[in-house]
Amino acid sequence: MLRSLLRTAVSATKSQSHLPTILIPATTAAASSTAAQQLCSRNYSSKTSKSSVTKAKKTKSKTDAKSKTEETSAAVDESAADLLDEDVRARRLAEDENNKSLDVGPNGRPLFTSTASLSHLTRKDTCTYMKFSMEELNAVLPEGLPLGMLKEFEESKRTALLVRQNFLDLRDNFRRIVDPPLQSSGSKGLKVRKQIVLDGPVSCGKSIALAMLVHWARDEGWLVFYVPKGREWTHGGFFYKNPQTGLWDTPVQAANVLQDFLKHNESRLKELPCQIFDPIPLGEGAGVGWLKDVDSMAMPEGSTLHELVQAGLTSTHASVGVLVRLRKELSLIKDIPVLIAIDQYNNWFTFSEYEEPVTVRSCRPIHARELATVNAFRSMMHNDMMVGAFSHSTAVGKLRKDLPDVPTDARIDFPRYSLDEAATVCHYYLRQRLVRREAFSEESWKKVYYLSNGNGAEMRWLVPFMR
Repeated sequence: MLRSLLRTAVSATKSQSHLPTILIPATTAAASSTAAQQLCSRNYSSKTSKSSVTKAKKTKSKTDAKSKTEETSAAVDESAADLLDEDVRARRLAEDENNKSLDVGPNGRPLFTSTASLSHLTRKDTCTYMKFSMEELNAVLPEGLPLGMLKEFEESKRTALLVRQNFLDLRDNFRRIVDPPLQSSGSKGLKVRKQIVLDGPVSCGKSIALAMLVHWARDEGWLVFYVPKGREWTHGGFFYKNPQTGLWDTPVQAANVLQDFLKHNESRLKELPCQIFDPIPLGEGAGVGWLKDVDSMAMPEGSTLHELVQAGLTSTHASVGVLVRLRKELSLIKDIPVLIAIDQYNNWFTFSEYEEPVTVRSCRPIHARELATVNAFRSMMHNDMMVGAFSHSTAVGKLRKDLPDVPTDARIDFPRYSLDEAATVCHYYLRQRLVRREAFSEESWKKVYYLSNGNGAEMRWLVPFMR
């Protein structure tokens, strides 16, 4: 059977090979080819047509999605570029200044307080921002502003600070010392502390709270001895050992401190008389050696504190002795309240950068307490009002809980931002265009808060990354 079929196929092939060749016109050939393709597509291409249509739809949807993604990305990049362009951001903030509808904090609360004075702030003003001017701050704090405050002003493009309850508690503590409230005999009043050490995590606002406390005290008419950079007392300049005191003199730092103290208090110092008239011991001058046959300087009776400070500025040999004498004079002032405020206070409980040669090949590090100026101002074992703030950004290491020359109950922890404070801070950064409005949400700012653990500097750095 198979063989007969093969023979039939061979004979058919031979018979077709003898047929004449027919030429077909090109148009006819094209038509026949098209017809053949249509015939083939009708008979065999139903599934292929469906898959190709599906693929085309998928390709088109992917293309549309890609174009939309590119458009969104371009819009985000443009918005991010606006955030990075300081000139564009400053111009838009100037345009927003007249739009009071933007000054809204969490839960529709006002973002800025209407209170114009630190003395009039109350608990109702907490979690709002208070506006300042650089002219005002430089006038009240001529010794210098904290670095964290300057960084906040620079990045937020506004001189405003958050009103925190911890600052109000600190302010009211010293207010009650000078002006005790009337209380009934049976009630227990709040405990007041004349000496306070502000401790807490890095970037929790200790230095800013201390600066604002100085601002408030000077607005109240107090005499404030403010040191914004206590670390400078133990670093740099000349250092000599004074045989009269057994301590190390740092005349350059002493002169700088006296100059800073004179900036804001000059008029007040002219009204305050000196109460100690013992001779002031002289030391070695900054780079000029000792005075010949002179080891002390007398202060005539009737001199004022202004004349005392000027004597220390005039003679580099007397600068350290005058600063030490000034500390004693501050304790004797009774006419007006006196506050001593020291930032970077923890630098006074570690070693300075100075070293004393012991042998030809070895040196002994000099502790901060061995410096005459630090030794005069470090102790809190007295009845004067004094507050010191630790600055962990100076990286002096962790100190023990019980510090020498400091009362056991003086050290208090200054916390980082609470959740309510963080909400206000993030809304403030939204107002100042540090974050895009379309990317801002409660979930986003809470992520920033928990990622930073309430660290103010880290929150300010993370907020622009909201997406």
